[in-house]
Amino acid sequence: MRSPPTADPAASGESLELEALIDALVAYHRGAASHDAEGQPAGEPLARTMTAELAAIREALLDDEERQRLDQLGRWFEQDRVRLTPLLEARAARRVPSWAHRHPGSRLCHEGRPLLVNAIGRDLEVPGAELADDPASDLAALLVGLEGREAPALTRLALDRYLRYAGDYELARLLSLYGTCHAVSAARRALRRRPAAGRDPEHPALLAESMAECRRYLALAERIAEFRFPPLIIAVGVSGSGKSRFTRGLVTGLGAIRVSSEAERQRLAQADDASIHPQDDDATAVDIFGEAATAATYRRLASCAGLLLDAGIPACVDATCLTRAQRDLLRQQAEARGLPCLLVSFEADDATLRRRIEKRAHRQGGAVEESLAVLASQQRRFEPFADEERLHLVHLDTTADNAAETLVGLIQEHVTLG
Repeated sequence: MRSPPTADPAASGESLELEALIDALVAYHRGAASHDAEGQPAGEPLARTMTAELAAIREALLDDEERQRLDQLGRWFEQDRVRLTPLLEARAARRVPSWAHRHPGSRLCHEGRPLLVNAIGRDLEVPGAELADDPASDLAALLVGLEGREAPALTRLALDRYLRYAGDYELARLLSLYGTCHAVSAARRALRRRPAAGRDPEHPALLAESMAECRRYLALAERIAEFRFPPLIIAVGVSGSGKSRFTRGLVTGLGAIRVSSEAERQRLAQADDASIHPQDDDATAVDIFGEAATAATYRRLASCAGLLLDAGIPACVDATCLTRAQRDLLRQQAEARGLPCLLVSFEADDATLRRRIEKRAHRQGGAVEESLAVLASQQRRFEPFADEERLHLVHLDTTADNAAETLVGLIQEHVTLG
């Protein structure tokens, strides 16, 4: 797994494309992870912001039904904040001043078009915005900003990339809480653009436009607050079967966030190296593909998938899953929560597998014979699907011309994605 750059490309305020922004955001949050706001109760910036924003919006709403919906949103927010307070407290040492305060001149651009100011679109004037807070706040602000500009594909790519590089899947549980707050802030910002009565000949039209935008963001806040029942998708297949290629399409197409065995295996290995041999240059390298490392990797995959499911986010595990025990461990994450699970067997003929692996080895500068030996070993060790697994199993021929469309159709047929 490639690590995001540690340099700060937004320091001078230039425009950033989404991938560069996510890499810089991960590096910023990681670098400031030891910051702890002593004496600041968990969730205080969040509660302060939400209270002020709801009060400001309520004054502008003339419809009793809308006010009741706003009150309900406030009640949900407070209940969820109380429920998540232990998690916020456990993550207190991760609190960090917002990226937006450190990079006010940065911009997020896509295809040459500016999308968000301070790159994550965060309002710097709301009460509590100056306080250090969980990194989930910055990420949620970015996701809300992208959703507000009707860019759902970019929203999904941003979340997928951030979690993959940060490895902080626990953060996903806080996104609905922070996202609701940022969506409400966006609704209140829309009201600031209301023209003064009698001073503009187009006042009625502009007022209607401002109120429509406010209501649109309030509806977004309600959608964020609503818990969905997400599925778990387990991608199964040997090297060269097309798992990684086709599961990437599930991010933008269906909103399923990937948990990659390659990324998590390397993350665990790096953590072991740092803790076991922090200064020993002569230490024997850890066998990251050994039995113990593989078992730890699958436990990590199961944990990350469970965190996504707890957050109401569809999860897609990208791993070979050669044994029934590995597949059962992952499947139990969905079944224990009463959520749907689908195993997708990615398949290709031997000639195609060999050709893909040879091409990949040449591209990456690896040894072809070693890569083919890994494939042969995986094929020997693969355990056929048990009868119980077949209840959740679909097969995908990745050599077919319409394989990507078929995969989306199979998933939509068998599970419902929120």
